[in-house]
Amino acid sequence: MNILDEIIAHKYKEVAERRELYPVKLLEKSLYFDTPCLSLERYLLRPDKSGIIAEIKRRSPSKGDINPYVSVERTSIGYMQAGASALSILTDLNYFGGKNEDLVTARKFNFCPILRKDFTVDEYQIVEAKSIGADAILLIAAALEPARLKALASFARSLGLEVLLEVHNKQELDETLNEFVTIVGVNNRNLKTFKTDVNLSFELANYIPAGITKISESGLSKVETLVELQQAGYNGFLIGETFMNDSRPKRAAAAFIKELRQVQELKQQVL
Repeated sequence: MNILDEIIAHKYKEVAERRELYPVKLLEKSLYFDTPCLSLERYLLRPDKSGIIAEIKRRSPSKGDINPYVSVERTSIGYMQAGASALSILTDLNYFGGKNEDLVTARKFNFCPILRKDFTVDEYQIVEAKSIGADAILLIAAALEPARLKALASFARSLGLEVLLEVHNKQELDETLNEFVTIVGVNNRNLKTFKTDVNLSFELANYIPAGITKISESGLSKVETLVELQQAGYNGFLIGETFMNDSRPKRAAAAFIKELRQVQELKQQVL
């Protein structure tokens, strides 16, 4: 069993336990459940933003502890002040050290789209995402059968949530892209081996249909790489560890986004 299979098996058990503790009827009474969602896609395409989805991630199976005591309040506010387009909040506890309360905290202090980053395998988790203030969810092609992924995407859209479909190869893209998905993320990290290769985003760029918002995820640590990916057609970039490895992630994000804008301005002047 690889790490992805292990995580998914654990997630099914976790969902069963949470359903017993927090029934759907209870989740539907949340303050956020009837609140309209913000559009992740729209914010990614805004010219005044960087296109960066800045992530809060305390740990990972491959790296262990990254920034276990990070302040979600200060970091999320700092990310948005730095010019991030949106936030990504890890809510998986067992493998990533996150929790639902992290997303609730980020929601409380920020008016921006928030992606709930978790391993979604059941409709219950989508109701839960809406109840804690998320605007979008992640569906991982490698973790779901195409028909099941489509059903979950449809259910998410029925609640007003946008769907970020994460793929790792052309086969996953071809098999799982459906009418309920408007954002596709190419994860440069193999979830079975955790090896990272940014070339994957460049290889898949032309296979993602026109009209779909393209995101590159993982292994993004250089501004030049983002500029090249933009030229290849990418609209957004999910960045976590590059910021979280700093003791003050918001400082790292501010410096990175400032440099990105400077490089973009220079290229515009040349053109």
